[in-house]
Amino acid sequence: MIKLDIVNAVVTTTNISRTKAEQAVETVFESLKSALGRGQRIELRRFGVFSVKPRKTGIGRNPRTGEEVNIPRARQCASSLVKSCRESKNPQRHKEICF
Repeated sequence: MIKLDIVNAVVTTTNISRTKAEQAVETVFESLKSALGRGQRIELRRFGVFSVKPRKTGIGRNPRTGEEVNIPRARQCASSLVKSCRESKNPQRHKEICF
């Protein structure tokens, strides 16, 4: 699924114009992105949690040359789906629970 699919779902579900649906979806994504940029935790009930976690410094290797490379300290986005939305062995049950 891509952003366009989400916009189309909003248009068909709410009967608003495509332009307004695009603005709404873009606003939601920008809000999520800016909150993560500030290091805030985002919790979407019945879906999952998004947060920013620190990544340790380390030493890696260039696969071509074998040369050691320093990996700088950084922040990375982490996500965790709620238990009911994780893939289950029964795909039909997964659709019923999650959506």
